Amino acid sequence: MAAQVAVSDLELEQSKAEADLTPVRERLVRNQKRIGDGTVADPKALAGLVDEVEHLKKRISDLEDNELEVMQRLEDAVALRDRLETAVSELRTEREALVARRDEQLVALDEQAREAQQERAQRAGGLPADLLALYDKLRPGHGGVGAAELRARRCTGCQLELNAADLRGYAAAADDEVLRCEECGRILVRTPNSGL
Repeated sequence: MAAQVAVSDLELEQSKAEADLTPVRERLVRNQKRIGDGTVADPKALAGLVDEVEHLKKRISDLEDNELEVMQRLEDAVALRDRLETAVSELRTEREALVARRDEQLVALDEQAREAQQERAQRAGGLPADLLALYDKLRPGHGGVGAAELRARRCTGCQLELNAADLRGYAAAADDEVLRCEECGRILVRTPNSGL
């Protein structure tokens, strides 16, 4: 917007410079015609007219220099505005592509979440209700993960290695007993890699 305002201001300045030049050029033409056709007989008036013609030529030269400077500034401003408009257009196109890609990914994530919820509901159907209730109670406090694998004597939830006393207690526990990490409180899932 600032670039467009600059262009508009310079266009007005150029119009004003041209408008300033027009009457001076017209007066120069009139005076040159009067000198050329010999209608001014008085030598003093003729000398004054010749001096005025020289002054008008100097004035026209100054005004034309000013107009050329304004035209150059206008040309630079138009080039800057055009570059900025191109950049804005490219950014809009890129943003639209990113928004479309984001929307596609959101649709894919929604589908994945729906499938995961269906799979969770299917798997949760075979679990005891009290175990599922405990898991759902633990999830919010642990980034949505209420259970972690016990792997190589380490809780994969908090990544802390369990002490020997806890490991002995876990090893002695019945297969259907619910184990909890002493550090983070998550439900521990035993696997053949647990190290027990």
